[in-house]
Amino acid sequence: MGFTPAHNLGLLTLRAGVGGVLFAHGAQKLFGWFGGPGIEGTAGAFDQMGFKPGRANAMAAGVAEAGGGTLIGLGLATPVAGSVAAGTMIAAASVHAPNGFFAASGGYEYPALLGLSAAALSLTGPGDWSLDAAVGNRLNRPWMAGAGLLASSVLSAVLVQRRRRAVAARQAAPAAQAAADSPATPAAAASSAPTPDRATGSASSGC
Repeated sequence: MGFTPAHNLGLLTLRAGVGGVLFAHGAQKLFGWFGGPGIEGTAGAFDQMGFKPGRANAMAAGVAEAGGGTLIGLGLATPVAGSVAAGTMIAAASVHAPNGFFAASGGYEYPALLGLSAAALSLTGPGDWSLDAAVGNRLNRPWMAGAGLLASSVLSAVLVQRRRRAVAARQAAPAAQAAADSPATPAAAASSAPTPDRATGSASSGC
């Protein structure tokens, strides 16, 4: 595609870094590598975060990260791989968003950086030192990046909205249960108690 050697080296370095980090995170989720929790632990964590069903979402995230990271590193199907990875990071960033931006306070800085880097590679392409270039860029067409990023953004927005509803329902459940288990209010208790007339009538009829 006419990149200079410096451009190709820069893109290769970026692909190796972003792809390697994504692969490592995906392998933690799927296989428990690099000290990760594995699929069972990840599924439980996803359930707690509101991504239900937890196992299916954990599998999807792990495959997107590990598979997308591998393809980004190799420079193969880069628009699709970058789009999938970027969409996954949108969902990850939504979990951290309540903590603000900076990673030191648990914010969304890290997934945002990974997602933007993956999206940038989707748009620029992998460069000439890639498998895409080796196969004639058949899987690296200009329209693929726009279509892939749009599709992944829409899907991620749907997943984030579903998670928000699940979290809201979980937070509302204890309050509703507490209200159901609480004793009647004084006003309600007074309205349900027998009046003196009713009590007298009952006593008279019993004599």
